Amino acid sequence: MKKILLLLAFFASCQLVSAQDEAIFSHYIITPVLINPAAAGFSDVHQLQLNARAQWTGFVDAPKTYSAQYNGPLGNNFGLGVGILTETAAQMNRTRAHLNYAFRFKVSEMIKLSAGFATEYQQVRLDNDVISGVFFQEGDQVVEDFIDGRGVFDASIGVFSSFNENTKVGLSFTNLVRSRLSNVSNANESILKYYLFFVSHKLYVDDLNFVLEPSVLIRNVKDVPSQVEINMKASFLDESLTAGLSYRSLGALGILLGTKLSNFELYYSYDLFFQNFQRYNDGSHEVTVAMSFARGANKQPGGKRY
Repeated sequence: MKKILLLLAFFASCQLVSAQDEAIFSHYIITPVLINPAAAGFSDVHQLQLNARAQWTGFVDAPKTYSAQYNGPLGNNFGLGVGILTETAAQMNRTRAHLNYAFRFKVSEMIKLSAGFATEYQQVRLDNDVISGVFFQEGDQVVEDFIDGRGVFDASIGVFSSFNENTKVGLSFTNLVRSRLSNVSNANESILKYYLFFVSHKLYVDDLNFVLEPSVLIRNVKDVPSQVEINMKASFLDESLTAGLSYRSLGALGILLGTKLSNFELYYSYDLFFQNFQRYNDGSHEVTVAMSFARGANKQPGGKRY
């Protein structure tokens, strides 16, 4: 049974490594630029962010992902994001670099809109000792190509908007290049088949210095099962303390804890899965560390409250 589970985990890890990063991190409810390039610079602050996620901890060769990125405004109308990600899963290693561009403008005093575009390059490589493993067959050209490293370019687009600073809506389309290459034989299939839709709204309780923010994410990402995620985030004392719960339709529950002290932010989440595989691992852990700097000394955060 353990050998069967190890084999299944190996192939699951292969799929995860080839999947889009939008399906890896769960802290998009803190920093939506993780799932939408149009969110780069949207909050009008410069932000440095480090993310780390350990999936299925306690299981042999479980995936581990690390990323570092920056996003911020360029002038009054443009946003820029740049980042790098590394990941290991079983005997596969992936490195990804991306660049986000966003054009921001005010539709009215109550509505702000941004349109964004992202380009990326990623390389996947297998460890050299994979050829001595029990799964390798002599002459397997695919495996031999990945030992040397295989690179691919990709792109995504998105729109992100806020209403009264409290309601946020985003829609992004991923895998535009890979989808096009995959659909060469089927010209009628849309390259916009992979998407992420996100909506959130802040509810303020001023007497208690408390903010409640429900949100929903609908994912349909390449190489990853479609999923609906329902989140509830609560912030206290001007966001100096944050707690949250997330439910994912594929059968997982996430718990979020975090703090914000001046320009420094720290968040931790733990994911528990409902499938039988949970018996063979200790769940998943994710940590985000961020530093944010306002563009101007007189910049005041926040907006209207409803």
